[in-house]
Amino acid sequence: MSQPLSRTRTRVLLTGAAAAALVTASTPAVAGGPITAPPDKIVIELATVNGSGCREGTAQVAVAPDNTAFTVTYSDYMAQVGPGAPPTAFRRNCQLNLRVHVPSGFTYAIVQADYRGFAFLQPGAWGQERASYYFQGMPQTSQRTHQFTGPLNDNWQTSDKTEYADLVWAPCGEKRNFNINTELRVNAGTSNPQTSTSFMAMDSTDASVSTLYHLAWQVCPGGGPKV
Repeated sequence: MSQPLSRTRTRVLLTGAAAAALVTASTPAVAGGPITAPPDKIVIELATVNGSGCREGTAQVAVAPDNTAFTVTYSDYMAQVGPGAPPTAFRRNCQLNLRVHVPSGFTYAIVQADYRGFAFLQPGAWGQERASYYFQGMPQTSQRTHQFTGPLNDNWQTSDKTEYADLVWAPCGEKRNFNINTELRVNAGTSNPQTSTSFMAMDSTDASVSTLYHLAWQVCPGGGPKV
């Protein structure tokens, strides 16, 4: 079963029945040929979790049994402006610092990230979802931004896709933590925040609403040592 994230101690997340229930999408097709996942299970350790969008106990992580993806599900991740909203509520963020242990001889990369949530934006207001990904100590950073404009009162979904040739792989034989930073931002724009509320959420009590990270796999040269 997936475990709540903690800011104070590392949690180990294994594959299991709960993970199977959360992860239903398959690995997307990418340029460069098929991707083969290692047969042995992977383990993800959460070294640190920080941010106003993922306070302790408000997020869960699960790994797909077939090693093709993992999910993050939030229960209190919402940015808003309007009457009664704190001045800092217009922006919410979450930083996940992950240690990914994979079977010997393989390395991985994030080939696609799918985000979903709900937005209520007044006419003239706008919202933004942003994410960045990088391996600790490596200069390559992938950052994507998606913007939404009001009026909007509906579910939203975005996908960050990377071509196979442009993937950033975990270095073989080295232990590098993987960082995922996400952010939601809402701006009142020409709407009146004194009288009207706008918000953008990436949370749900329904486990089917979660962020989904698709994994690409590659064999290390010469079979390689464990990553």
